[in-house]
Amino acid sequence: MYRLLTTILTHREDGDVPIDNNASERAIRGFCIGKKNWEMIDTVNGANSLAIIYSIAETAKANNLKPFNYFEYLLAEIPKHVDDKNTDFLAELLPWSDMLPENIRKPQKASGK
Repeated sequence: MYRLLTTILTHREDGDVPIDNNASERAIRGFCIGKKNWEMIDTVNGANSLAIIYSIAETAKANNLKPFNYFEYLLAEIPKHVDDKNTDFLAELLPWSDMLPENIRKPQKASGK
């Protein structure tokens, strides 16, 4: 009961806080469905790699990018900087960067207003 009351009060104080976790559950649904396909990942390093890849894909989706195109872009751009000592270029590759090419962004939906 206390947990429910705390949730309701938090939502009432800050309307941006969702009253349920449906969005979170939808976000991990694909991961849960796909886990049967990943049974061959039976090492800690494999699991860590999968977590990194999945995190990049979900962050790309959250930033309105096409994940496949974003991975293609990263795999094309990062090798160009393999000998760089300065890692400042990484800021331009982040999913929220304005420097990303338009072809990896999802088209904006027209507003119905």
